[in-house]
Amino acid sequence: MSSSTSLPIHEVTYRKARDLILFGELLPGEAVTIQGIVDRLGAGITPAREAIRRLTAEGALRASDNRRLMVPELTMEQLQELTYARTGIEPQIARLAAVGMEPADIDVLEEIDGQVNAALAAGDIQSYLRHNHRFHWTLYAHSEAEILMATAASHWLRVGPSLRVMVKEAQARPLADMHEVAISALRDGDYEAVGEAIHNDILQGHSHIATGLDEAE
Repeated sequence: MSSSTSLPIHEVTYRKARDLILFGELLPGEAVTIQGIVDRLGAGITPAREAIRRLTAEGALRASDNRRLMVPELTMEQLQELTYARTGIEPQIARLAAVGMEPADIDVLEEIDGQVNAALAAGDIQSYLRHNHRFHWTLYAHSEAEILMATAASHWLRVGPSLRVMVKEAQARPLADMHEVAISALRDGDYEAVGEAIHNDILQGHSHIATGLDEAE
C-alpha cells in the first residue's frame, strides 16, 4: 500500500490517508477533518477533500450523529457480516495465488511473517498492522484476481482499524500461526490447504476483535 511519486497528487493523498486508517494511526471513533488530513499529510485542501470523499464512499469513514466524519467503530453485527464476506472471498484469492507462486515468492512471505511475529512480540501495533497487511496482499497479488482483490480491499478498510486489538489479545491468548500453516501448504503445493489456512486466520483475527468488542461493552 505504498505511494508512488509518479502518481497524481490526489491519488498519493488518498493512499496516505487510507493507510492512516488501515495501520492504526486513526483510531475507531476518531474524528477526521479535511484540515486534519492537510496537517498530518502536508496535503492541499482539494486532494484532502477528495481523499475523504473516496474513503467515505468506501465505508472507511462515516458521518456521526453530529455530522462529523469519523473512523467507524465496528458493531458485532457488522463484524459478523465482514466475517462472512472475508471468508467467502479471501481464501479463494489465496488458492488462485498459490497456483503461480515460486519458492522465492514463498521465501518472501516467510520473511514478512517473521516481521509480523516480531511486531506481535514487541506489542508494536502499527508495525503489526503494516506487516500483517503486507503478508496478505503480497500473497494475494499473485492471484491477479483484480475484481476479488478490490472487494477484499474494501473489507480490509472496514475491519483494519479494529485489528489493533489483535496485538493485546494474541499476546494474552496465543493461537496457532495460520501464516505459518499457509506457508507450509504453499511449499507442499496444497492449494486447498492454503485457502483453509487463510480462512482460519480470518476467523482467529475476528474472534480477537469480538473479544475486544465484548470488553468495550
